Amino acid sequence: MQHDPQDDPSGEAPTSSESTAGGAESDGLLDRIELIESQPLDRRAQGFEQLHDELLAELQRSDTEGA
Repeated sequence: MQHDPQDDPSGEAPTSSESTAGGAESDGLLDRIELIESQPLDRRAQGFEQLHDELLAELQRSDTEGA
């Protein structure tokens, strides 16, 4: 069965990682990680550092909203 891009609001076909996740909704994290991993080492380090900072900020925000 092929993926119809019209069924996906983002217009992107699922990656192999997403399809193995049982078709779970993706927030783009896996795509972002794949993009970072495809970069040269120095840019990869910067990309992972930025992603870390964003995820940490989101966790801290959810901690303060839940309290």
